[in-house]
Amino acid sequence: MVAVIGVFGGVVGFGAGWLGRLVLGRVRRGVVAPRLWCEVGVGVAWAAVAVRVAGGMPWWWVGVPLVLGWGGVLLAVCDIRAYRLPDVFTLPAYPVALVLVSVAGLHRPGVWAGALGGGVLLGGAYLLVRVVSPGAMGPGDVKLAGSLGLVVGAVSVGAVLVVLAAAALLTLGAASWLGRGAIPHGPTVLLPAWLVTAFAPWS
Repeated sequence: MVAVIGVFGGVVGFGAGWLGRLVLGRVRRGVVAPRLWCEVGVGVAWAAVAVRVAGGMPWWWVGVPLVLGWGGVLLAVCDIRAYRLPDVFTLPAYPVALVLVSVAGLHRPGVWAGALGGGVLLGGAYLLVRVVSPGAMGPGDVKLAGSLGLVVGAVSVGAVLVVLAAAALLTLGAASWLGRGAIPHGPTVLLPAWLVTAFAPWS
């Protein structure tokens, strides 16, 4: 039964990724994504969420990893292809994150405190890096960080610190492996952020 649910989630995610690829190619400062990049990425993410739902993920949290999985794949593809995170995705992420956190906050005490702390922590850290060393952090990364901090912080502020550390290590590792200093940072922060939300230890 769990396998069937996972396959169903993957199929629906594949379709959502296909739609996302079309959107990504039409929005301002978007990119033409290679065929199947978005479809497979969102399909895998949504299949994992479907399996987690079958395993007991509360309904009031499901929207967070689904939305982050969809938007995160589109942003990661755009960053890999064009080294940018478009405002058309990063700015609307704030009201979307607030709505998702509000739903969770109705069912889980303490969610709002963690979300606000996470937003300030992740957004502030990225803004500080941008101010101190503009070449090390793009403006799109800073705009994305606050909304990511909200949803990750809703899990716990400690999770935000884990995402910060993981993103830094992944960025350094990718730069070393590719043999160049300038690499897109979006994917390296989006992946651990999604993992935290998808595998949050809600009872």
